[in-house]
Amino acid sequence: MTLTKIVGFALATALTLSHGIGEARAATAAEIDKSATAALNTLYKRSPAAKALAGSAEAVLVFPTITKAGLMVGGQYGEGALRKGDKTVGYYNSTAASYGMQAGVQTFSYVLILMNKSALDYLDKSQGWEVGVGPSLVVVDEGMAKTMTSTTATHDVYAFIFGQKGLMGGVGLQGTKITRIKK
Repeated sequence: MTLTKIVGFALATALTLSHGIGEARAATAAEIDKSATAALNTLYKRSPAAKALAGSAEAVLVFPTITKAGLMVGGQYGEGALRKGDKTVGYYNSTAASYGMQAGVQTFSYVLILMNKSALDYLDKSQGWEVGVGPSLVVVDEGMAKTMTSTTATHDVYAFIFGQKGLMGGVGLQGTKITRIKK
């Protein structure tokens, strides 16, 4: 078996496992909404820039809890809510598979702030948004967040990752896909 086939098999296995784990623990719409509100409140307390961006955004996609685990082959899964203002307008899951030198288990939250209609339209029209494909995405770290304002924001989507718990270390290849789900 070639290295390409081994990596492909490992990625497919990790994605299947991460999807299966998520399905077994699928949350209700009310649970996702409650967790999404709590996650946004936490983010806005930590980052006024995130709150300012969200105030002028087209929509905000909140994944309150993503669980990631791996040992060479890894996977992650989480469910979230798409918000326009304070109203949830859809539910999504985020799945990822990874392969490489990695080990550990970690949970974290992430929020994607969709700044314009084209970013929101891409999410709605795609059959699963692959992060890194489509609208321009910027991951905001604490240093960048301190200098950012809604008037200096020029990208389609801003990602805030926060609330990391656990330990996950290593280097590897990862692909993340966001897909609309029914609740």
